[in-house]
Amino acid sequence: MQIDVTHNVFKLAQVFTISRGSRTDAKVLTVKVSDGGHVGWGECVPYARYDETMESVEAEICALPSDITRASLAELLEPGAARNAVDCALWDLEAKQAGKPVWELAGLPKPLPEITAYTLSLDTPEKMQAQAAENAFRPLLKIKLGTPDDMPRLEAVRRGAPNARIIIDANEGWTADVYAELAPHLVGLGVELVEQPLPAGADDALRDIERPLPVCADESCHDRSSLAKLKGKYDVVNIKLDKTGGLTEALALKEEAIAQGYGVMVGCMVGSSLAMAPATLLAQGVLFTDLDGPLLLAEDRDCPLRFDDAGVHPPETALWG
Repeated sequence: MQIDVTHNVFKLAQVFTISRGSRTDAKVLTVKVSDGGHVGWGECVPYARYDETMESVEAEICALPSDITRASLAELLEPGAARNAVDCALWDLEAKQAGKPVWELAGLPKPLPEITAYTLSLDTPEKMQAQAAENAFRPLLKIKLGTPDDMPRLEAVRRGAPNARIIIDANEGWTADVYAELAPHLVGLGVELVEQPLPAGADDALRDIERPLPVCADESCHDRSSLAKLKGKYDVVNIKLDKTGGLTEALALKEEAIAQGYGVMVGCMVGSSLAMAPATLLAQGVLFTDLDGPLLLAEDRDCPLRFDDAGVHPPETALWG
């Protein structure tokens, strides 16, 4: 088995801002695994929030033995971006070796399109209203918030897109008091969910307050080992492949989360269609799908994912799976 890693940069269609900062491009690592006759592909997005850099993640991948398997990978690497890219590349390789799609190898139903959220980045109320109006045709909008001035922004978005469903992502930018103050107003504006309102290290306060607006664990949920700490604090978990360390653990986390009574959201980092492709299998039938990474790009992979009124479609085999 040969493993190769390359750095890729995809320009964004516009500046993308969250409460932690702004970016103009998506920096990703592409992993290629080959057995000499077949090639599998995977992608990951190293994330500074988890102390990952392009260089550190590449080093983890390059240190793997040549006889790596998905089973041994879980023992050698912690959940995170490095394991994700390799795990997904190995799934792709196995599918090509078997001549069967990944969904069939994993024992899943044949995947169908899923409606995905479209993310509006953090900006002034006026600019966010303009963004919302431009994307008012989309059935589900996700709003990046997490500042002391969030209500004017959300009200502006609702004016711009009066009929869209809305979820919001506070990116750890609130306190329990801010959530308690805003939640009733957000419900009144038709908001259906808030992601990670409190910092992951300070989210115990969620146990002590009413949650009229359902709360989703993002930074607080990585893999199955996270679930025990979420009880009584969260209603939904956001599963991202770059957090779980790949599709293998993500599928197991989804099953266990549902068994424990959580709703499931499937999200993404800002990456290309190759990063989203495995997650389209995971997103089947979940509460919310947020796989809009390619829609935020000015450029993408060859054979990109297809987005239309039905949602995000599963990948063609020329891309992955």
